[in-house]
Amino acid sequence: MVTGTLRRLLRGSVIGSSASARGSTAPGTTESDPSPGSGRHSDEPLDICLLSYRSNPYSGGQGVYVKYLSRALTDLGHSVDVISGKPYPELDDDVRLVKLPGENIVDELDRLGQFEPSYLREPLALYEWLSALTGGFPDPYVFGRQVVDYFEDHRPEYDVIHDNQSLCHGLHALRERGYPVVATVHHPITVDREAALAAADGWGERLLIRRWYRFLRMQRDVVQDLPHVLTVSESAKHRTVTDFGADPESIQVVHNGIDTELFEPVDRTRTRDRPRVMTTVSADVPLKGARHLLEAVAAVREDVDAELVVVGEFDAGGECDRLITELGIGDAIETHSEISYERMVELYGTADIAVVPSLYEGFGLPAGEALACGVPVVATTGGGLPEVVGDAGVLVEPGDADALADAIRDLLADDERRRRLGERGRERIVEEFDWERAARETVRTYRNAIDARSQVV
Repeated sequence: MVTGTLRRLLRGSVIGSSASARGSTAPGTTESDPSPGSGRHSDEPLDICLLSYRSNPYSGGQGVYVKYLSRALTDLGHSVDVISGKPYPELDDDVRLVKLPGENIVDELDRLGQFEPSYLREPLALYEWLSALTGGFPDPYVFGRQVVDYFEDHRPEYDVIHDNQSLCHGLHALRERGYPVVATVHHPITVDREAALAAADGWGERLLIRRWYRFLRMQRDVVQDLPHVLTVSESAKHRTVTDFGADPESIQVVHNGIDTELFEPVDRTRTRDRPRVMTTVSADVPLKGARHLLEAVAAVREDVDAELVVVGEFDAGGECDRLITELGIGDAIETHSEISYERMVELYGTADIAVVPSLYEGFGLPAGEALACGVPVVATTGGGLPEVVGDAGVLVEPGDADALADAIRDLLADDERRRRLGERGRERIVEEFDWERAARETVRTYRNAIDARSQVV
């Protein structure tokens, strides 16, 4: 039970050789030396350091955010280094990647019982192993320590440092060294903790969940102290204020972009006899609402011989796997795991409807990607999803399987409405969710942070 629970928590929370640092001069330590971030005019390119403690390019939105934001920033003429822990991102050639070491035990749970003698010489690695062994999630804290060590060893010069959700104590140390710091909160992970606790099976699992999420204390303390925070939706801003106690004046909302050249409508010629509903899943993570979609599909199939295409996979023997058997819908489900984005676009081309049943999303990339492909979307009102979907889809209350079923059933019965929503969705994403726009708004926050630091110095 322990390892299965850890795997689910990991999926819900996260959401070559190392490159050398740019420059070798220490941050300013005397009044005569310029501080990091000083001396830049509003139209000059910036040297940007983007921190990302976990950057899996295929699972979760953080790796997607790092890839596309770094690309958009360099397209604007800025220089970007990404300093990342494992798993590492996939980046464009003109973005420098600095790979920090790490045990990454939470991704390799079979190593929990394998003590390495090298841990005795590496206190941070020992801490990481012990924390994971006892049910913790050490990655954000360990990443922060590694970042500070890296900066002490290499003393790079950057105009601004942008943290992607680690919200680690190391950000305090970087600010003390004179660096302007900006951080993105995709959404407070308190939301994930609430959903996990609500779905927990017994007091033992609840204790493990509370242990896992202890890093939230650190993130709350750090966010309260940061003067420049980005969130990806108004909903995420609201939760950052209420859950983390952040100053609302310190938060700027910058919606994510969508790669509309990759995610675009394709030939939708039908070769199937039955309608197709498509969704993406993160295993059995309660926050993603997969069980409610499965119940909705079972209800729809009482009237319509529909099939469900799942991008991702359910935990073998997990709650959703058992529910599929209980509902008797295994023959109507087709799963695709570890596929390319190109293959995902092909699957969207076969779908009549895409469904995002999440209880909460800080933004909702799957909804935006489906809309960009011209697929009509049924989504919940959880978190930032209404900000993405707008009037280009059907919205229902989160956790309501009956409402999901009604929305799916009604759309499947109305070809013309699906066509209109598909066209409207594509137009909405192209017009409002552009990575260049997101990069320009992000740079505006960078310059505010740089100016504020210069005034302090």
